Amino acid sequence: MAAKKCPDCPECMPDWLAAFGDLMSLLLCFFVLLLSMSSMDAKKVNEAIGSLSGAMSVLEGGTKTEISKKNQEESTPVESQDATSLTVKKVSQAATDANEMMKRGDGPAISIEEAEDGFVINLPASMLFKAGSAKIDNTDALLFLKRVALIIEGVPNSVDVMVKGHTDNSSPDRNSPYKDNWELSSARAISVLKELLVDGVQPERISAAGYGEYAPIATNATEEGRIENRRVELSFYAKKSSKDDKMKQNILDKAAEIK
Repeated sequence: MAAKKCPDCPECMPDWLAAFGDLMSLLLCFFVLLLSMSSMDAKKVNEAIGSLSGAMSVLEGGTKTEISKKNQEESTPVESQDATSLTVKKVSQAATDANEMMKRGDGPAISIEEAEDGFVINLPASMLFKAGSAKIDNTDALLFLKRVALIIEGVPNSVDVMVKGHTDNSSPDRNSPYKDNWELSSARAISVLKELLVDGVQPERISAAGYGEYAPIATNATEEGRIENRRVELSFYAKKSSKDDKMKQNILDKAAEIK
């Protein structure tokens, strides 16, 4: 005689549902382990938190979901070294793209060098100007400068840019409006500076100087060396802090007292 089911007892959990629940638990543990072993991008995490907070009306402006620039800088302080490395990486990629577009594999190309307080972009003069001229007439070079301007906007305000014009030891030809290399190198530096200003760089963050033939990086005895010396440099450097200025002033004050 078969046993009768008790009408008050609930039906047992189906076998497939128990197996499904175990599978979900195992998957959850698996993804938790993946998360614990992964490296977190602090900036992206803070942006995600900002979006969530915005949805809950916690940010400025009620339900605004974007993080303001000020809040983002405060919540995710960036090490100056990391910012410089990221900037160099962006500039290197832009330089590679520009060199490929202008097909400069066999001739002078845009290059990047480390400096004591930053880094330097070397722009061959032949890529920017005609002989004896300070007018930028290369469309690809103008596009590269636009990319550099965008990169400068993303660099911390503690970093400034100086545009330096250089020539070889040959005097400008008779058709040039510039009587010597001082004028030519200065005019070329100012020409690049003005293009960066047009592209959106803040005037207080950029300056220009002409060095003529007196800061060569190669010998002027060969044509290859002279080509290398004819260049415009974009020097990215860190501003001196107010602390350094105060220290310098204290030293001058002490020196005045000794006198």
